[in-house]
Amino acid sequence: MTRHKVEICGVDTSKLPVLKNDEMRKLFRRVQEEGDLSAREQLVNGNLRLVLSVIQRFNNRGEYGDDLFQVGCIGLMKSIDNFDLSQNVKFSTYAVPMIIGEIRRYLRDNNPIRVSRSLRDIAYKALQVRERLISKTSKDPTPMEIAKEMGVPHSDIVFAMDAIQDPVSLFEPIYNDGGDPIFVMDQLSDENDKDSNWLDKLSLKEGMHRLNDREKMILNKRFFQGKTQMEVAEEIGISQAQVSRLEKAAIQEMNKEMFE
Repeated sequence: MTRHKVEICGVDTSKLPVLKNDEMRKLFRRVQEEGDLSAREQLVNGNLRLVLSVIQRFNNRGEYGDDLFQVGCIGLMKSIDNFDLSQNVKFSTYAVPMIIGEIRRYLRDNNPIRVSRSLRDIAYKALQVRERLISKTSKDPTPMEIAKEMGVPHSDIVFAMDAIQDPVSLFEPIYNDGGDPIFVMDQLSDENDKDSNWLDKLSLKEGMHRLNDREKMILNKRFFQGKTQMEVAEEIGISQAQVSRLEKAAIQEMNKEMFE
């Protein structure tokens, strides 16, 4: 199989070695029984592809691949140093969660939105409780159930869980049926004072005369009544994707009229 050359942190990934399971077990014995540093280095180099596969999950975070790769390597080395050879588990099964955890800690600590330590502590304890309750009941617990289990106010759980969520761009696509994508901003209604942008609305009204009745109704509900695409779709009995397409087509038609 031909491997494509990709360099990350100066490493040619096409030349990275791949260790077989029996080779890894021999190296682990040398590390754990003899403290052999060269065997440890071979284990690190032989599992760098594992780090590469993990950091693919974080490609949409806007972080430099080199940075994530270096952080992932720290997680890899920690997993090598703490792996219990006596347990009947593959090394990759043990290492992947540790690499992911290391990367998530890095992303959390470098998040531009600062969250207090106490709020983060509540959030991560809540996540642990959530996982424990899922294992116990086989269903996702509500914030109220998590709060009861932890003995803290329900509002604290809600605030803490919201605080650790990653910020989302208004132009983040959330649905695509093969046509025009639907963005986060399409899900938001406009609560602004209706008199504050009257000039824009006046221009919008001027350009609507070439549209058919359904297009006019959609734009009226979206831009004059401040409704979301989902709300408009429910009111007129079509899908949100159809509302999105009709809205975009209507705006394009208005642009032709206004700029001809």
